Amino acid sequence: MSEDDDGEDDDVGRVPPLPPDDRLWRHPSEVSSFGHGGMSPPAVAMTPAPARPAVWPIALAAGFVGAVLCGGVLALTGNLSVDPDRVVERVKVSPPVAAPALTDGETVDAITARVSRSVVRLLITTAEGTSSACGVVVRDDGVVVTSAHEVSDATSIVVVLADGREVVGELVGADLLSDVAVVSIHARALTVAVLGSSDDLETGAAAAALGTTRDGGSAVSTGVISSLGERLDVGDETLHGMIKTDAPIEASWSGGPLVDATGSVVGITTDLAGDRTRFGFATPIELVRRLADELLAHGNVSYGWLGIEGDDLSEVQAELIGIGGGAEVLRVLAGSPAARAGLDSGDVITELGGARIRSSSDLVLALRAHKPGEVVNVGYWRSGRHHDAEVLIDPVP
Repeated sequence: MSEDDDGEDDDVGRVPPLPPDDRLWRHPSEVSSFGHGGMSPPAVAMTPAPARPAVWPIALAAGFVGAVLCGGVLALTGNLSVDPDRVVERVKVSPPVAAPALTDGETVDAITARVSRSVVRLLITTAEGTSSACGVVVRDDGVVVTSAHEVSDATSIVVVLADGREVVGELVGADLLSDVAVVSIHARALTVAVLGSSDDLETGAAAAALGTTRDGGSAVSTGVISSLGERLDVGDETLHGMIKTDAPIEASWSGGPLVDATGSVVGITTDLAGDRTRFGFATPIELVRRLADELLAHGNVSYGWLGIEGDDLSEVQAELIGIGGGAEVLRVLAGSPAARAGLDSGDVITELGGARIRSSSDLVLALRAHKPGEVVNVGYWRSGRHHDAEVLIDPVP
């Protein structure tokens, strides 16, 4: 989105971010390891040690330092239910450890034992029958994220917790375009998963997919991150920006966590690929967080619309133009935002709102970062020359 320094017009149509207490997660700058709104801990004056120091202060200090350095930050957030008490969610801020942490059997067992406490089994009833899937507890007041395709048509959902309890689940909202859904349950003091960062992932990094067995036990498979930003086409549906992994993902694990070598959740798995490929796919956790916030606030997700049909620019065309890829416009719908801005078939979009566009998936993901009513700059190539246009985004018709 283009920005000016001269006034209030830039704010027209923009949707302000949710207050911190209404969001699913907080940026580490908003909440410190001590959970007090980012304030630093008070300084402690140093005094000379006595000849024979007491043992308990040393033990206490060591425990305190260990607790601070452990992965995860406890953040206080708003509550989905009518209970006014604050709730807990955890966001990892420490850097990921080296991949070999998932190559040792005992380490895998330890990670599985820890993460599985926040993995739930979903027993789903639809008009067509019953099925099972998984979900991840992201807030201790009963907020669970899962795969939208598993629960979007549910007439009833029963959530089986890691301790064996069965509670009724309520579908808060589901977004099929990203395969993200939120289910709420009336339960407290739940074990919350540590949410990591899919932005920090690299191809070849260790990964593990977790699920549950039919009898409620935990299940895990290990592998690596095969690629990032993948496009997954299934029938008439397309998922963009997906994480691909060679860690096998069972059908009943869909909606469960994909974790990095520290056990932090980096994606929510999907079974849409089915048996068509030996690879598994997951929606990146950054996208899951943002959409879950919106589903919690509104029950649905609103997307912006340009009004074009496009495809990836071929390597031959990219080389002829002298660019590193882009989204080729195949058709511009009459009266659409793109048509009003002067875009036409044959144009190659290489930038939207400051984001570099190298493929049609990049264009979809960049557009999803903006809301209807926003004005964004679109950079494109036409007849060997670069152009810019200001586009007012419409809601999806």
